[in-house]
Amino acid sequence: MTSDLNFTGKRVLVVGGSSGIGNSTAQGFRNRGAKVAVWGTRASASDYDPSEGSDLTGLYYTQVDVADPTAIEAATLPFDTLDILVQSQGIVAYKQAEFRRPGWDRVMAVNIDSVMDCCEKFRPWLKESNGSIVIISSVAGLRGTFGNPAYGASKAGAVNLTKSLGQAYARDGIRVNGVAPGLVETKMTKVTTENPDRLDGMLKAIPQRRTGHPEDIAGGVMFLASPLASFICGHTLVIDGGMTL
Repeated sequence: MTSDLNFTGKRVLVVGGSSGIGNSTAQGFRNRGAKVAVWGTRASASDYDPSEGSDLTGLYYTQVDVADPTAIEAATLPFDTLDILVQSQGIVAYKQAEFRRPGWDRVMAVNIDSVMDCCEKFRPWLKESNGSIVIISSVAGLRGTFGNPAYGASKAGAVNLTKSLGQAYARDGIRVNGVAPGLVETKMTKVTTENPDRLDGMLKAIPQRRTGHPEDIAGGVMFLASPLASFICGHTLVIDGGMTL
């Protein structure tokens, strides 16, 4: 029922909500009545270009470097309650950078360490509201990732963290679930989507023969955060057009 996707009165934080999947998710919640805050890396909302998939209209924006746990601890929200926490932060390092510690450490700090830090920071808030956490991982966490070992390992870690926190937080009345996107058109995937030969090879492996769009993933996130998913706990929903079948 559409009423089950009405988030009027809910307070939502989307970490990594300034562009791509996170931004589409943030706007999806806002369009359904929620008050939505987003964390991003740039100094202000005006520093984001709409052509890069950023629409911060109606969202509360804060710059937070989630690779720094002290920045997470110091960050504040524009509201004093929280119902839904979406973790959409993520980076990748190309040109073999993830095989060396500086690249490995940076990717792991953003993609998995900060996820745990944010969950623990807001656990008391979400306990108070019987809230929900949705962790965005990737199908890269379900198989090998040639050239990007840190990205793959961090996303595999996010899938397992979803299970572990699903168990641990359930006693607090908090549901923890996740989504694992396939190939989605964002600025992070331009290395593939803007290379015709590489894109053609990827599309041949996707039964639906198309790339995903950020709103495809946002729909799954909102479902998992809604009453429709009230008995789903610790599950990662794969949204990939059939790529991993």
